[in-house]
Amino acid sequence: MPYYADELVEEVRSANDIVDVIAGYVRLQKKGNSHFGLCPFHNEKTASFSVSQDKQMYYCFGCGAGGNVFTFLMQYENFTFQEALKALADRAGIRLPEQEMTEQAKKASDYRARLMEANREAGRYYYMVLRSDRGARALDYFHKRNLTDDTLRKFGLGSCDRYRDSLYRYLKSKGYEDTVLRDAGLTVFDEKRGAHDRFWNRAMFPIMNVHSKIIGFGGRVMGEGEPKYLNSPETQIFDKSRNLYGLHLARHSRRPQILLCEGYMDVIALHQAGFDHAVASLGTSFTSGHASLLKRYTKEVCLTFDSDGAGVKAALRAIPILKEAGLSARVISLKPYKDPDEFIKALGAQAYEERILQAENSFLFEIRILEQNYNMDDPQGKTAFYQEAARKLLEFPEAVERNTYIEAVASKYGLGFDDLRRLVGRVSLQEGMVKRPEPLKSGVRRQEAGKESGIRKSQKLLLTWLSEEPALYPVIRAYITPEDFSDEICRQAADVLFAQLENGNVNLAQIPDCFESMEEQREIAAVFHETIREVQTKEARARALKDTIVKLKENHLRILNENSSPDGMQERFQQMLGEKKMLEQLRKKEFYLPE
Repeated sequence: MPYYADELVEEVRSANDIVDVIAGYVRLQKKGNSHFGLCPFHNEKTASFSVSQDKQMYYCFGCGAGGNVFTFLMQYENFTFQEALKALADRAGIRLPEQEMTEQAKKASDYRARLMEANREAGRYYYMVLRSDRGARALDYFHKRNLTDDTLRKFGLGSCDRYRDSLYRYLKSKGYEDTVLRDAGLTVFDEKRGAHDRFWNRAMFPIMNVHSKIIGFGGRVMGEGEPKYLNSPETQIFDKSRNLYGLHLARHSRRPQILLCEGYMDVIALHQAGFDHAVASLGTSFTSGHASLLKRYTKEVCLTFDSDGAGVKAALRAIPILKEAGLSARVISLKPYKDPDEFIKALGAQAYEERILQAENSFLFEIRILEQNYNMDDPQGKTAFYQEAARKLLEFPEAVERNTYIEAVASKYGLGFDDLRRLVGRVSLQEGMVKRPEPLKSGVRRQEAGKESGIRKSQKLLLTWLSEEPALYPVIRAYITPEDFSDEICRQAADVLFAQLENGNVNLAQIPDCFESMEEQREIAAVFHETIREVQTKEARARALKDTIVKLKENHLRILNENSSPDGMQERFQQMLGEKKMLEQLRKKEFYLPE
């Protein structure tokens, strides 16, 4: 990957006001010192997505998404940092120096670009063939599937020739090398037949990444032949487990969920019927990579798989993967029809819309399918089903959520709530299946879901306060250092912020770039968006600031005491004495805030 100097990165960031950039994606309204809108990373009705012009950061108080202008493009557009930097540099008219890229990296980047160009040219060729006499069979197939000309254009559908080397000869005439055609997955080379097209005599479906660039193809055979559907192989630019068909369109939908289908035609039929939030996996099972990709664009997925046995099995495989990624899932019933295309042709778009609204909770779907394995007319079979249902209910680690589902299952199957809850308890004792809450990375155990320790809130509060009022730094500098922040993320943030304050050049938007993972960047944004309670008088604000500082010092002293050991005892003892003395002075001191 190319390396760009920090000064250039900062130049690009400074030239792209975060409010202006995000306003191109989210409708923002100014409220006080921030701009608010509906979060693009989760579904909400009340605006909790905040964009601060002063901090040049965004933060969602609902889902916790946050960061700077680079992070936003990385989250929303699924960009790498380098792609986000280039997009923003182009937007600001800043030229990124090519010489910053190593020779090896430039060669690899140029080759990937060449593969993309070959795929784009192949897509043009297939599109052209479909509209010629040679594509009559594929065009007839698409028309028989009731696809309109607008839909054909929207998805770039095409046709390959019935001759085995037509595309090869076309691309060679355009100057493409054999190695490029092979590595792009467009051409196959063997000793017996030489060079020949991977796809021939097929209706063609271009596969695009989220940026609407062709990365591969799917082809449906015209007439007899196997396999019925053939996909491009994995290449440097095509990873089946990390791309979804139709996502380049669905990610722009304003629908509250994404529809997950099994095949290309289902996606196309749904989009044509007005359901522009449909996607499908690419001839492979649904993976955690697919789930992670979907999580960037939605919080809920509705499975609209075929209603046959294979479709049910596919849904059962996908549900736990979606849950693991933190996505909620529901299952759409298509009965008595086989797939979405068939359903819409028979009953229309309005009926399908109703099926979306009636989609079944994924856990209750799993329980209903589980029930089919037991003879519910036999007492022994019914008891075995209840015990297995109890085991599945233990998948919910939180008691409140588990009790909610116990109530739902009990109601559905005519059981008493207390009876089923006791059964769940007995099963958990017998098999040790209740999951213990895991400690946080900081070592502090979360006491209640959704709540964080008071000391961490105090640390975040002080950092937010300093970021918004840098003039307070001289007041607290004598008492607080980054070492007083016990939370690791807060301590690292304090390291950078205190250094900026010392230099008199606070630039919060730089801080997320000090962290590599998206999760850490989200946490950093949260650190600088703690809610500061409104107080009426300057004296009350001074007392609140003092109380916050005292909490941090008391916590630091407690940690020093707990971690004392024979090694370095004298030095630690002196440090603790110094901290105690400072704390005593602090408690007696009256704080005065600058004007």
